[in-house]
Amino acid sequence: MGLCASLRVKAAISGHASPWLRLISCAGQALVLALIVPASAFAQTTPTQYPGAAPAQTGSALRVCADPNNLPFSNRAGQGFENKLAQMLGSWMGKPVEYTWAMQQKQFLRDTLDANRCDVVMSLPTEDKEALTTDPYYRSTYALVYRANARYRLKSLDDPRLHKLVIGVHAIGDDWADLPSGSVLAHRGIVSNVHLYKLFSDFGRPNPAADLMEAVAKGDVDVAIAWGPLAGYFATREPVKLTVVPITDVHTVLPFEFSISMAVRHGDTALRDKLNAFLRQKHGAIEALLTGYGVPQLKMEAMPTAGQDTAQITSTK
Repeated sequence: MGLCASLRVKAAISGHASPWLRLISCAGQALVLALIVPASAFAQTTPTQYPGAAPAQTGSALRVCADPNNLPFSNRAGQGFENKLAQMLGSWMGKPVEYTWAMQQKQFLRDTLDANRCDVVMSLPTEDKEALTTDPYYRSTYALVYRANARYRLKSLDDPRLHKLVIGVHAIGDDWADLPSGSVLAHRGIVSNVHLYKLFSDFGRPNPAADLMEAVAKGDVDVAIAWGPLAGYFATREPVKLTVVPITDVHTVLPFEFSISMAVRHGDTALRDKLNAFLRQKHGAIEALLTGYGVPQLKMEAMPTAGQDTAQITSTK
């Protein structure tokens, strides 16, 4: 079993797969989240399970499925950037937004989008084959996070100081190498100084993913490696200033940069095309929205067709 397949198995066993967590899959192969989230049902969710797909768009509301406790992406209070994006889309379409809430576990797509409980999921990796994705509306990467007053200035995973500094990474289960951040460290022989922070440790409290940034702020770890939207958002909410450095020069067995799209059911090309028109018209407003949430963005020179990769870095916030 290859590394990519073994990582997917670990995620499946854990029972979780938020959209952006699907990012642990290898480029060009069937995706597992991340996310971001961004949601998979693995073998239990395939396009053929719902033959013909498409239908549903009846009624006057924009029906969106989202996680009720998944900042900075979404929450029930409407505070996430995906909530704001959905509101923007609803206004553009002249429709109110109607939510179906579901935790982004492994059956998220099967039980929501594919079950006709909603028509749009606000973010999935562009290469995801479990749904019909739009053009990407942003591309991001993992990031290094450390205290602004630290004695070091880390810019790369090749920095030899990473062999001695205490590093924190997110993980799905008990194996800290089940996401790209931990896997790349293991590949480089950095193991004994790595601490694990589980993404799904406690769904009963708000923002469990924030624990890693809090650990950096408190000095429990020297540096964290986290998915860019999580890093950028939660770093700005700590009482001490944190430095966020997007990782753009990594060459590892797993990709660190991912394009993110909206998604509809397979076969619903009419709605997909409408969403693409929205993304083109509102590109500037969407970029500003993401910037306001601290999302590290790799600028795309044009709005490419889903699956194409024309992104290049513009800034390292």
